[in-house]
Amino acid sequence: MSSLLSTYISAAGMAAVETALQQVCGTTDVTEITPLSGGLSAASVYKIVVHNQAYVLKTDTPSETATLSENLTLAAAAGIAPPLFYHNAATGVSVSGFIVPQPVRTTFVPDVLVTELAKTIQAIHAIPGNKAGADLKETIDGLIAGFKQCNILSGPVVDECFAYYEQVRNKYPWQDSDRVFSHNDLNPNNILCDGKKIWIIDWDAAYLNDRYIDLANTANFFVHTTAQEQLFLDTYFGQTTSDHQKARFYIMQQVCRIIYAMLMFRMAAGRRPAAYAHDQQLEGVTLQQFIALMGSGKLVLDSYEGQFMYGKALLNEAVAQMRTPRFEAALVSF
Repeated sequence: MSSLLSTYISAAGMAAVETALQQVCGTTDVTEITPLSGGLSAASVYKIVVHNQAYVLKTDTPSETATLSENLTLAAAAGIAPPLFYHNAATGVSVSGFIVPQPVRTTFVPDVLVTELAKTIQAIHAIPGNKAGADLKETIDGLIAGFKQCNILSGPVVDECFAYYEQVRNKYPWQDSDRVFSHNDLNPNNILCDGKKIWIIDWDAAYLNDRYIDLANTANFFVHTTAQEQLFLDTYFGQTTSDHQKARFYIMQQVCRIIYAMLMFRMAAGRRPAAYAHDQQLEGVTLQQFIALMGSGKLVLDSYEGQFMYGKALLNEAVAQMRTPRFEAALVSF
């Protein structure tokens, strides 16, 4: 047993990890292990070094299905995910290639970045995966119901947000048969760059879904101007984007903000007692303010304060966008 492994891996999980390392590396002698931050997944992820070669070791909840293995294998075969060397659904252990990360925003100038992201999403949606996922509308309904039950935040802005969403719920073409293999969580933690190309990690939530989920999620983090939006969408669709496509994209941007806000509030609520008096102030909490505090190190996302503020900022941004004529015009187009 590697003494380094035992620092992070429980005794109960050690045998499964050692089996994986023996198969991939021919040894369990790990010379370096470093925890890596991840997305919304509950898995534990580590960078390990064996024989001077770096790998990513992931320990997750065991599964009775091979869906994640299939997702990882398909994405790796498409050259979108790092190479997959081992995955055992029954133990939840996987070993994949480690990407030495370079800042994606400085590797590519803005216009090139949005183009490369659009091409990456094209490639994801061309993967021949066929796993059906949860109904998107039902999933959002469940997130909103959970938010209301936890009583973390209320007030007129929250009510306004859900009133707008109800319009979306009644108008958006949820049952459109156009489904593609989707990552479903394209946030910056899951988008890596090695200095030359973009790699996508964390495929736990991948399944057939509305193509606009991946487009909207990515754009919410990386597309900041009208010109960039046009370039991003035209590159993805391979032609001038239609008004209908723009409408679906714009509506889904707000839906994705609501989804992430609900997830942030749920995570924040789990970090504080049920009777805790959560700050109800929403006015003035913006994404720009949140990003500035994160960049200065005064706030971290993996904390109650970070998650609660991020949820508020996303909610405010969604409401601000849904108050616009563009939102009204988009709904009318369905």
